[in-house]
Amino acid sequence: MHELQDTDIVQSVLLGDKTRYAILVERYQSFVFTIIGRLIPTREEAEDVAQEVFVKAYLSLAGFKGNSKFSTWLYTIAHTTAISHLRKNRIEPLFVDDEKLSDYLDNKQHTVNNTNTQDQRTAINNAIKQLAADDAEIITLFYLAGQSTEEIAAITNLEINNIKVKLHRARQKLKDIVERTYGKEAQLLYREQ
Repeated sequence: MHELQDTDIVQSVLLGDKTRYAILVERYQSFVFTIIGRLIPTREEAEDVAQEVFVKAYLSLAGFKGNSKFSTWLYTIAHTTAISHLRKNRIEPLFVDDEKLSDYLDNKQHTVNNTNTQDQRTAINNAIKQLAADDAEIITLFYLAGQSTEEIAAITNLEINNIKVKLHRARQKLKDIVERTYGKEAQLLYREQ
């Protein structure tokens, strides 16, 4: 049996099968939480905002026209909801400092190239947390959520060229963090734009 397409699920929900919305929530909750977590400093607040995103998306499903991927549409809602939350509460994003990351790496005693997948994922996430919130969000959308630069531009309401420049700079900052932490032989997050 093939996996249901997002657009088919949306149509089912709009036609009255509201229980199918749970499939979309399950499919995207991890990425939505990750995107929000890059911007919102506390887990509890990030969870509340993520829940708010899925409620907003559900209430706005009729507005999804299919001009973009459902994930792009949903991540746009996640981005704007998180930014609105930050502005409303005037929260400054928190980031892991070099000392905490060094402590983690010293305890693991490994290099990125010799880690198992879970350790590498943890190391990448720790490195991303050291980036500024907007850089972390772009890296997360591009590498972890698999969004194109065009989709990220739509999500963040920025020009595509601006996203390409920001992505390049964020990638360079992340590379510097990884090299400083793991050494120059470490190579993470390579994907063509």
